[in-house]
Amino acid sequence: MKGSYFLLSVLFLFLITGASAQTKKIQADKKESYMTYKLTHPLHEIEATSKDINCWADLDPSAKTVSHVYVQIDVTTFNSGNSNRDSHAMEVIDGISYPYVKFNSSNISQNGDKIKVSGKLLFHGVTKDIVFDATPKWEGNKLTVTGEFSISLTAFKIDRPALLLIPVNDDLHFTFKSVFNL
Repeated sequence: MKGSYFLLSVLFLFLITGASAQTKKIQADKKESYMTYKLTHPLHEIEATSKDINCWADLDPSAKTVSHVYVQIDVTTFNSGNSNRDSHAMEVIDGISYPYVKFNSSNISQNGDKIKVSGKLLFHGVTKDIVFDATPKWEGNKLTVTGEFSISLTAFKIDRPALLLIPVNDDLHFTFKSVFNL
């Protein structure tokens, strides 16, 4: 009989411990999060930022792990500080037909002090697999994830805009910061 109580106690302790290590779906704080793209031309660089990011992550704060992330951004929310340039960018990427850029992770793994994120990026009606590193920083009740990646405009079937008959570089570089209040 004592053995049964011991076994039940161990099982109960295991269930309580397992229940405390739960993944939570948390939306990033829009006030602190952003995504910026940089487009380079031999004569100048263009940067535009969106602070209207819809980003959700499956997090386990006790284990300090991220298991899934989903991001959706309305392309019209990117602001370069020049409304004419932003309007032209929406024409180039056909923002009316393709109003959102979306990312859905398929795998996230710890890679030293970084995480390696793999997933599908939907942009301009084209879906491509991408892989990038990000840096998570767990502080108190907050997780801040920063990172960067580049994509090819032509791979996403975007005609590269030109200035003085010289097209922009094919690489579109992104940097991001997502802040999650736990």
